[in-house]
Amino acid sequence: MSLKEDVLKLKKEKNAIILAHYYVDGAVQDVADFVGDSYALAKKAKNTDADIIVFAGVKFMGESAKMLNPDKKVLMPDLNADCPMAHMASKAVIKKIKEEYEDLAIVCYINSTAELKTMADICVTSSNAVKIVRSLPNKNIFFIPDGNLGAYVKKQVPEKNIILNDGYCITHKRVTLKDVEKAREEHPNVPIIVHPECVNEVVEATDFAGSTSELIQYTVDNPSKEFVIGTELGVLHEMQLKSPDKTFYPLSDKLICMNMKKVSLEKVYDCLLNETNEVFVDEEVKAMAEKSLDRMLELAK
Repeated sequence: MSLKEDVLKLKKEKNAIILAHYYVDGAVQDVADFVGDSYALAKKAKNTDADIIVFAGVKFMGESAKMLNPDKKVLMPDLNADCPMAHMASKAVIKKIKEEYEDLAIVCYINSTAELKTMADICVTSSNAVKIVRSLPNKNIFFIPDGNLGAYVKKQVPEKNIILNDGYCITHKRVTLKDVEKAREEHPNVPIIVHPECVNEVVEATDFAGSTSELIQYTVDNPSKEFVIGTELGVLHEMQLKSPDKTFYPLSDKLICMNMKKVSLEKVYDCLLNETNEVFVDEEVKAMAEKSLDRMLELAK
């Protein structure tokens, strides 16, 4: 049998579910029971009846799955697959902001460590951040850890005072305004679409910004036969599957998350076969962090 067939057989034998983020390799996406962005995967993790969850993504995703499913075994193909941005906020800064502002909510992007989530009033994803921030009763919002997504939300929700953190996605930050200008020259009249983790000047210069799932849906619904894509290149796999008659051009060849690419089909098989790389979250941390996750899932309905 092929490695793909081995994984599928093993998954059935162990009553396991494989959740894969759009950024991982296409071969891993192909064996997954569900492929999605961080919000969709968080919901799926909460609702599974499998005994084992294999989370093909980065560390904070495995932590979130474990917090939402404390009685299930959560495995990760590579425990070294981490997200630098997930660590880009500090207790000291959060404490300082709390002292400076009254009527404040700490809003934490789900792309963050479990420890950061313990300090948040609510979590958000790129697909629900605008809706949730707008719905909060608080006037002041400290958005952590991603300053670029925070800036995007700030423009969409001007009635709130949104305080920005200086964190960022190291992959999306590589995209520049020059990349957009070059794409306009090489592909005139072709829609350029980006993730709001890109810097603000890039987002403003393009045709559409949205979460990973929103970008994919845009390419399905839009009549254009060509698109320039400004997000991690793993997304092109799903776009091509959904629209095989369309052509997709990367906005930059630097849009590769090396942490997501640590997840391979071989590692998926090994961790499932041996039930290794299990994810554990400290009970006290879990109790505090899951409140912000649960509140997100409730408000985002």
